[in-house]
Amino acid sequence: MALNKPFDVLTQFTDGQGRRTLKDFVDVPGIYPAGRLDRDSEGLLLLTNDGHLQARITDPKHKLAKTYWVQVDGVPTEIQLQALRHGVTLKDGPTLPADVEQIAEPELWPRDPPVRYRANIPTSWLSVTIREGRNRQVRRMTAAVGLPTLRLVRVRIGDWTLGDLQPGQWRELNAAANNCQA
Repeated sequence: MALNKPFDVLTQFTDGQGRRTLKDFVDVPGIYPAGRLDRDSEGLLLLTNDGHLQARITDPKHKLAKTYWVQVDGVPTEIQLQALRHGVTLKDGPTLPADVEQIAEPELWPRDPPVRYRANIPTSWLSVTIREGRNRQVRRMTAAVGLPTLRLVRVRIGDWTLGDLQPGQWRELNAAANNCQA
């Protein structure tokens, strides 16, 4: 199934600290997240009871593309965009090259709480597609080139897309089809 994971929700079904989890939105037994999405990130999360599918989605050897819409502080220069496209060096080593383009602000739901606004610092939106999945990778990549991430929304994993799902909404997917688009 595809879930639009809201901001400030853990990508797990239990939490001993009273924070919001997937259980607050999905009450289907026997399913597990195929991958992760940080608590402060939003968007597409795939859930499955199929261990082989989960492995195909999460195993780095498959290099399944994941696309994010990223709101960053500032206006990117061509040098910053090219650095992201060629791969940047993080503390845990160089990243693979990413597909990156500056995009118009996408039509998204309002985030709660809203992203901070500073009148003297413009923000920009990027579409970033990566083929690996290190911890907080997109945030660390944009920070490495001087463009701190303000908001991050995953919109695609392989051929599966977020579509028109609103935060907390989910839908069943035909996972048997390799080119399944939601």
